[in-house]
Amino acid sequence: MRSHDISYIIMRLVLSAVLFLSAMIMVFVLEGVALMVAIPTVACINIGLLYQSIKRALTFSSAHETLLEEENQLSTLLHSLPDFISFKDGEGRWMKVNQFGRELYNLEGIDYIGKTDKELGELVPFFKDAFDFCIESDERAWDERGTRCEESFVLPSGEQKTFDVIKVPLFHSTGGRKGLVIIGRDITQQKVAEEMLLRNEKLSVVGELAAGIAHEIRNPLTSIKGFIQLLEENEHVSDRYLTIMSAEMDRINQIVGELLILSKPHLRESRPFDIREVLDYVGKVMGHEALMKGINLKVDLPQEPIEIIGDRNQCIQVVINITKNAIEAMEEGLITIKAHCLEEEILITIQDQGAGIPADRLERLGEPFFTLKEKGMGLGLTISQKIIEGHKGSLKIESELGEGTRVTIGFPIHARLPSVP
Repeated sequence: MRSHDISYIIMRLVLSAVLFLSAMIMVFVLEGVALMVAIPTVACINIGLLYQSIKRALTFSSAHETLLEEENQLSTLLHSLPDFISFKDGEGRWMKVNQFGRELYNLEGIDYIGKTDKELGELVPFFKDAFDFCIESDERAWDERGTRCEESFVLPSGEQKTFDVIKVPLFHSTGGRKGLVIIGRDITQQKVAEEMLLRNEKLSVVGELAAGIAHEIRNPLTSIKGFIQLLEENEHVSDRYLTIMSAEMDRINQIVGELLILSKPHLRESRPFDIREVLDYVGKVMGHEALMKGINLKVDLPQEPIEIIGDRNQCIQVVINITKNAIEAMEEGLITIKAHCLEEEILITIQDQGAGIPADRLERLGEPFFTLKEKGMGLGLTISQKIIEGHKGSLKIESELGEGTRVTIGFPIHARLPSVP
């Protein structure tokens, strides 16, 4: 109700009071003194009712003006916010949107009130896809009783915008849909900053990797260059020199080959195979090398066949790499390789009795070119991690100084087969 409507009601009440008093005076003149008692009584009653009505009307007018003022303040606040804010009814019709939202969707000059997203998509064809996506996300907000997600779209200027959108549904006490509040915060600059940070991190990693590659390849190249100079100065070539040069060339080839594995860690051949075959093969291959150092290698196989899916040769490479590290970390003692089955995963544990790894170095294991060996390249564990990730597995390394190191590899189980008698 408007203020002028309230003023009109008050004027009508005052006019009625005046007419009532005039009528009483005329009756008094016509009827004489006999009405002198009745008139004041009736007039007093009607004037009291009139006073109460006027008082209530003035109170209502004051409360209405207060509500209008608060509404104007709230509207000013919503329009000044740098966020998208809109209100829809239970049928998905737009009821109100702030100035930021009007400018964002080119709704200025368009009667959007009471329109659905589909109708607005026809009025503003450029944003038709965005409005169609709103229909789907609104429905998801109703079903999930509130959602928060990122929404991106292109503006007519060609700029890509990304918003962090929160949708809050409102329901009647009966459970019916009442309205939907939508708040969208522009996080475009934040996303750009995150992408720049990620790009810088990648460049940093590439820089470290390049430095490590240059260092590892420079060493054998220096040796080869030195021997070539010796060959130029001497007529006779020693077989020992040629052997060293060939070994250094093989080392360069090995470095490049392992870098290729890092750059392409995908599976070469994915098929089911029995993990027991892998452990048995590793035990036979590495058992002799362990005995040469006075180390006993013990392999405990599961009683029943356990199948996993992946590349058998790559899995063998992983277990050999870790077993080789255990052998090189010991002078004598026992290395045990065990397989333990859980419900959906098989755990392969490789335990040595070496000196253990300090905590500060344990955290860096797996970094390219970080190694605890004098002649190591620091790529074996990095490659092993990539292979395990390709098989959707897990790797855990635990170590204590003076107690040894335990490495646990987990692979998802494909199937358990009955053992062959």
